[in-house]
Amino acid sequence: MSATSKNTSTNPALEITGLQAWYGESHILHDVNLKVNQGEVVTILGRNGAGRTTTMRAIMGLTGARKGSIRINGQEAIHLPTYKVAHLGVGYCPEERGIFSSLSTEENLMLPPSVSKDEQGMSVAEIYEMFPNLAERKNSQGTRLSGGEQQMLAVARILRTGARLLLLDEISEGLAPVIVQALARMITMLKSKGYTIVMVEQNFRFAAPLADRFYVMEHGQIVESFASAQLQEKMPVLNELLGV
Repeated sequence: MSATSKNTSTNPALEITGLQAWYGESHILHDVNLKVNQGEVVTILGRNGAGRTTTMRAIMGLTGARKGSIRINGQEAIHLPTYKVAHLGVGYCPEERGIFSSLSTEENLMLPPSVSKDEQGMSVAEIYEMFPNLAERKNSQGTRLSGGEQQMLAVARILRTGARLLLLDEISEGLAPVIVQALARMITMLKSKGYTIVMVEQNFRFAAPLADRFYVMEHGQIVESFASAQLQEKMPVLNELLGV
């Protein structure tokens, strides 16, 4: 672990090469290649069914068979079980959130174990500072939280673990604009603290101002990649691929 931590500043946070993935007999990902540098926010765009969520799940070892290379801070993770991927400092926030509905907000926050020997997770006090809504609702049961509060809690639980590479899947989906704005502020704040973030997003207006770079997926492959500075010139292509 210590040897890995020494290399984290020079290695990309995430480097995927020639990734293929299956669910049973279905071949979903076909030779996916992408790289995320330390401290970057990278957004994976694409229509539903393009393979974006499968890419996130493949990083975590949650698909069926996988081939290729997934390097996290320079360490090969393609054959690791999910819990060992998490111990490399990766936090995954899936679309379904997974809040424990019978527990209070604060009880949910107390559950996650530390996944990293090298990184302390955020304290509950730091979480409440970042998410004032959660501080106000700390004694409320999970079932009584709004969709936006549940989403904040799902992200906050990951931050408690010490993970520094965050995989966020459709975190803005179905939420009120004021909550989406709060999530955007959260991502900006996390980036300023040195976190590396990979987002899968359908909400282009939410993702566009936040990302340093973009990848576009179609039929289980990366078909476009570009930096935020190229966004305007890429809009005709994005319109064609995504209908944005």
